[in-house]
Amino acid sequence: MKQTSASDTFQSDSEFVGRLHTLRQSRRKLKLELREGLVRESLSPRERDMVLAKTGGQCHLCGGQIEGNKWKADHVFSHALGGQHSPDNYLPAHSLCNGYRWFYKPEEFQWILKLGVWLRTQIETETKVGRDAAKAFRKYDCVRESRRKKRDTKPRAMATDAR
Repeated sequence: MKQTSASDTFQSDSEFVGRLHTLRQSRRKLKLELREGLVRESLSPRERDMVLAKTGGQCHLCGGQIEGNKWKADHVFSHALGGQHSPDNYLPAHSLCNGYRWFYKPEEFQWILKLGVWLRTQIETETKVGRDAAKAFRKYDCVRESRRKKRDTKPRAMATDAR
């Protein structure tokens, strides 16, 4: 089978959809296989300072300034794929940026970026696709935000004392 990349073009819609589906299934399968036995370690405060200093306090994904301590140490080479737990293998990222990057391999992440830029243009130029996408996305984002708020405001379970 020919190796594909995000710079390829497809002859049919179904071929393109199939490629995206294959990438997603491959990622899910690998993630499940690697999840067992994976132990994540925390960086020390000194190591976190070293990681943040690498980019001058900016998110390595979007380039925005990181405020305070609200950032994640993002693995450059995925921990699940064998990346080391070492300050050399981390770069700082906003929590939001890091959360959306997930566990994507390069080709799938490039498709996501390419699709996102295209869709943003459709929304800005108010094409039918853009208007429909904007409406659907706003609905999705409102639901997602309300679930997050509910999760964040739930009372934490009280620890029981078994004396």
